[in-house]
Amino acid sequence: MSEKLSASIPATPPFTRSYASGATDVPLIEQTLGDFFDAVVARQPEHEALVSVHQRRRYSYLQLQREANRLASALLGLGLVPGERVGIWSHNNAEWVLVQLATAKVGLILVNINPAYRTAEVEYALNKVDCKALVTMASFKTSDYLGMLRELAPEWLHARPGQLQSATLPHLHSVIWIDEAGQGDDQPGMLRFSDLLA
Repeated sequence: MSEKLSASIPATPPFTRSYASGATDVPLIEQTLGDFFDAVVARQPEHEALVSVHQRRRYSYLQLQREANRLASALLGLGLVPGERVGIWSHNNAEWVLVQLATAKVGLILVNINPAYRTAEVEYALNKVDCKALVTMASFKTSDYLGMLRELAPEWLHARPGQLQSATLPHLHSVIWIDEAGQGDDQPGMLRFSDLLA
């Protein structure tokens, strides 16, 4: 590099901490969400951790950890790698919590998709952040989530689960729909949540 050019480039400022620190009487938790959750499980494995009244499900910390670990392993089994994005398009339920814990444990980035989104909005959101996988409810109230996805990607009708390809949603390769323990019709190209966990 010429002396003239190097003289015009400003010197690199010294590096600083990536977060601001305020009061330190309560220190920051220097753990990942997955590690922190595992530490809580170790302290109180049999205490109740999650109650989903509308689903009639209860999980102790140990049960929740086991299910989250199973799901984390299954997500990696789909070929997802740390740093990739997994969307969730759902209202509050046990599966939502499991997806949050599972993605955190294996370094996947969870993207929350607004349950009120319509077709054009979900298309924009999925493409904007390059979601590789999507966990979704089949439907809720007046929203037919699977119908909206099929409208965006009709070619999925003949695709194999985990190998979705679409010009409209080019990054999305896996859709996992939340079923109630095997309930509901099969969805070509899409995986049931219960099958993924199994």
